[in-house]
Amino acid sequence: MDKREIEYKIVELKDEYLQLQHNLDKLESVKGNLHPLEKRLAAIEEELSSLNTMLRDM
Repeated sequence: MDKREIEYKIVELKDEYLQLQHNLDKLESVKGNLHPLEKRLAAIEEELSSLNTMLRDM
């Protein structure tokens, strides 16, 4: 991946993360099943960390 692709992927993941947080808030208010969303949020955090590391090392 080149720098531009990494930066684009970071923006996409941040957008997805914000959407999932919003959905999580909605589910919390109706006592829905939060586990799948929490799991995806954790995966996004790991991926963002990895991409940011790649970007710094370029």
